[in-house]
Amino acid sequence: MRITKAIETLFKRYLPSPFTIAVLLTLITIAMATIFTKPATQNSVHYFTKVLSYWEDGIWNSSLLVFAYQMMLILVLGHVLVLSKPINSIILTITKSVTNTTNAVILVSVTTMLVAFFNWGLGLIFGAILARKVGEHAQANQIPINYPLVGAAGYVGLMVWHGGISGSAPSKVAEEGHLIEMMNGVLDVDMFGKLPEVITSSSTIFSWWNLLLFGILLVLIPFVLSILSKKAKPTQLNLPKYQFDTTAKEDLEGAEKLDYSPWFAIVFGVLILGTFFIQYSGNLSSLSQLKISPNMLNFFMLGLAIVLHGNFKSFLNAVEEAIKGTSGILIQFPLYFGIMGIMKSSGMVGMISDSFVSVATETTLPIFTFLSAGLVNIFVPSGGGQWAVQGPIVIKSALELGVPLQKAVMALAYGDQITNMLQPFWALPLLGITKLKAKEILPYTIILMLVGSAVYILGLLLL
Repeated sequence: MRITKAIETLFKRYLPSPFTIAVLLTLITIAMATIFTKPATQNSVHYFTKVLSYWEDGIWNSSLLVFAYQMMLILVLGHVLVLSKPINSIILTITKSVTNTTNAVILVSVTTMLVAFFNWGLGLIFGAILARKVGEHAQANQIPINYPLVGAAGYVGLMVWHGGISGSAPSKVAEEGHLIEMMNGVLDVDMFGKLPEVITSSSTIFSWWNLLLFGILLVLIPFVLSILSKKAKPTQLNLPKYQFDTTAKEDLEGAEKLDYSPWFAIVFGVLILGTFFIQYSGNLSSLSQLKISPNMLNFFMLGLAIVLHGNFKSFLNAVEEAIKGTSGILIQFPLYFGIMGIMKSSGMVGMISDSFVSVATETTLPIFTFLSAGLVNIFVPSGGGQWAVQGPIVIKSALELGVPLQKAVMALAYGDQITNMLQPFWALPLLGITKLKAKEILPYTIILMLVGSAVYILGLLLL
């Protein structure tokens, strides 16, 4: 398809690495702040140095650095869970049901979206390994399938993740004090008084309208993939077996036995899970006041991952494997925090939100937010980084126009996640595991992006 060839060429030729983009965005933000927010009474050189101080303060903002570590753990622990034997057994069980491309894409897409709704890191790697195992199963049993279409089905979790339990924006606004700290210095006194302490998960992730949109996609995406499978020709397969080594070492000596002790690991994992339920029972006690924060999610996944791996050696090997995928988050987040520091302290957040308010209405602001978030995601391919930069603008604009904050937050989440079907950054782990190329899955993911966009836009307008 010519359009996907053009898009692939565009990304390869004209779009540098995400880190380079973050650097370019930093320089652009510094220049714009210096030019457009300088008070008339201040010297240009002096104000430039002031902007640089805003930048440095943002980079080392302690609460934002905690946020970055939370997002890294969500990815790492999700990946670690997939590499456990029980999850691998589930994947193999699903794989055995595959008899053709149609039921392969239905099975892969539905399970991947369900898993990604719980945790995006888990969904990303689960979908990739499931697609790979489907390919291996088809190869071993001489079942003709279109492997790139199966690979695309394994990536669809990234178009629903931000509206799920591990979504950066909805999980952070459910964290006590986050909104107050993020908007401090952005809102005037009167508007600051309208800001809630938290926006509960029951009004965002588990709201009836978000669950309805997720349910529609859970049916519609497999349906579209099944239609595509009828026209997709079988592809040649040459896949060696993909397997993560979880075998226990024999002839253990001394303290090494503790690393491989199943009882030691399970007892400690159960201790974490028990503490989780004691500590967070209040957050879970009422459906209407449900609050799921990143700390809460990570604590649960830590205990669960240790229990499922059965020993510390297997768990740590999985951590070592999973942590390779966090390099982008680790090094890019501080740059985005620096950008946010400049925008917040220089007054750029107010300027941008005012421009939104001048052209939007209570009805159209969620649509503008959705579209702008989708565009920003192409350049800032991180939901957490995007929330740090765009979140204050969205909250301020919503307060000024009277848009429900939960709707504004989810509009950003929907826009951020949908263009993952176009932006190949998060597809890299899947491409590495499946041995597919971006140009092979793009024709299908672009179609899914258009379908998903229609669902989200109609949902924001009607619900």
